[in-house]
Amino acid sequence: MAEIQWKGAIFDLDGTLLDSMGVWSQVDIDFLKKRNLAVPEDYMQKIAAMGFPEAAKYTKERFGFPDTPEMLVKEWREMAREAYAFHVTLKPGVKEYLELLKEQGIPIAAATSGDGELFVPCLKHNEIYTYFDAFVTVAEVERGKGFPDIYEAAAERIGVAPADCMVFEDLAAGIRGARDGGFGTTGILDDCSKEEWENIRKTADLVIHDFTELL
Repeated sequence: MAEIQWKGAIFDLDGTLLDSMGVWSQVDIDFLKKRNLAVPEDYMQKIAAMGFPEAAKYTKERFGFPDTPEMLVKEWREMAREAYAFHVTLKPGVKEYLELLKEQGIPIAAATSGDGELFVPCLKHNEIYTYFDAFVTVAEVERGKGFPDIYEAAAERIGVAPADCMVFEDLAAGIRGARDGGFGTTGILDDCSKEEWENIRKTADLVIHDFTELL
């Protein structure tokens, strides 16, 4: 592969680097089943770009649950903790691609809707935690992934201008938010967001099915 031209890399985690979206599909199913509800067709897509607090508030309001948002977040974390710590794996080519970036001296940041209690053990279990120079979650910024905020914060932490960064995302909202901030964008195919694939293909600068295509 030729020398990479951009100077910083910003990665979403769930559905981009981590093959984890199936975990959240099952959490949604089990969580709502306990309340005698089926998962609405649009629910996963609605909350995918949200952080835990925002998703919990949305869920409480949508279904009228008596639980506080904090109670919902705690329940979701407990349901997903074991899967993240021991069972969630990397998508094809991820570790090799991160190694390639580090060999070329390119700083790497994660920009995620996830929670550090879950993704940190997962990254360590899959032996890629040390590749990252910075982590930013949507809980740390004002707006969600439909806006540039999280990517701008990530770029600042690795000391690279947005125009010199490539953002890797599996959600159309993330691609749109990064593009609006002046970032380069690469769309990643994921089973849980495949209904957005045509939109991602039209919006992103580059699209790949997995990271082996970049090796």
